[in-house]
Amino acid sequence: MDNISKEQIRQFHLHTHHLDTWYQKADVGGIAGACGFQNSPPGAWEIALHNRIPDCKQDDMKQLLEGEKTLLQAWSFRGAPVVFPTSESDAFLSALVAKQNEPWIYTQGIQLALDFLQMPLGELLLLLTQVMPKLDGEVLKSKTALDQTLAEWVLPLLPNDKRDLWNKPSMYGNPEKQTVGGAVVSFLLRPCAFMGLVVFGKREGISPTFTAYKHWLGHSLEVKGVPEQKLARKYLHCFGPASIGGFADWLGCSSAQAERIWQTVIEEIEPVNLAGKKRYILSDDKELLLSTPQAERKVHLLGGHDPYLGLQDRAVILDHKARQKQIWQTVSNPGAVLWQGEIVGMWKAKKRGKGLEIEVALWDDAKMSKRDIRDLGDGYALFQQLKLNKITFLA
Repeated sequence: MDNISKEQIRQFHLHTHHLDTWYQKADVGGIAGACGFQNSPPGAWEIALHNRIPDCKQDDMKQLLEGEKTLLQAWSFRGAPVVFPTSESDAFLSALVAKQNEPWIYTQGIQLALDFLQMPLGELLLLLTQVMPKLDGEVLKSKTALDQTLAEWVLPLLPNDKRDLWNKPSMYGNPEKQTVGGAVVSFLLRPCAFMGLVVFGKREGISPTFTAYKHWLGHSLEVKGVPEQKLARKYLHCFGPASIGGFADWLGCSSAQAERIWQTVIEEIEPVNLAGKKRYILSDDKELLLSTPQAERKVHLLGGHDPYLGLQDRAVILDHKARQKQIWQTVSNPGAVLWQGEIVGMWKAKKRGKGLEIEVALWDDAKMSKRDIRDLGDGYALFQQLKLNKITFLA
């Protein structure tokens, strides 16, 4: 079993995450399809793509997503909004469909509503899928409108003694804006997304819109080959060396579902040793992992939810427990400053009128030039269509 160093993994990940050099617009499909771009908080996917293809402006990204529709946004792994190539919808959606006795991703919190209604999840999901075809002719603005409209469509299908309970104020979030039925729908929209029934449409101002997959693209979701196998390969290529546990965390799924999907590539993987821990890689990646060329790019200002930061063994890119807590927070992650793939500081940006102010906190072991960071800050401000007013380096 080969021993793999942190340095080898960092160089390998810079390559697999397309951070080793600057890429071109023609590469967008392979880059977005590597492991998808989480878009939570909104705009996270755009920052991630900017960090790989600086020539791809916001208008270009909007065209890819809303005009050409070569990219698609839908709820995917962990129940998060994810942007990925439309042509790979089966890997990012169909692969996540739960099988018998497996809980659906993102639905753990629904139990309060199920207990209140005294109805099983499976029965409610079946009712929701019966009305979802009506979305094929609709475009609904805002998540609240989506939840409540679908809840209204489900209402006539419920047993008579459940309808009043369905319309009671929600026990989640804002009870003035959401009913119990709306809350149930909110949880079950993830399974519906995995089944190719709902996607994000055009953004209108600050609000997203939602419609049917078929309405948005003109055809139903097509499944080719084994989508679970495609997804497992993507994970191992971008995050290996890894384990089934890390895979389950990345997907936000049960251990049973992760194990089932993992088994689809069991003949394609092999173990390696990382600091005394057994981890797995794709056998096809072994040669490159052991001898990845040094990345051309040394310095990065990554957004707080960049996929590069989603690896299982965080010590590979930040071997400092206290600093890990600063980078990976519960709610709002700061941006990460990388030097040769290792996190050496944090950054954040604030909009001030038509300008941008950036604060950078570099740790003692940071080795890069501040000029390089300023250049990246200028590029980020330009991407945001703002002027960089100042960049401050904190002690």
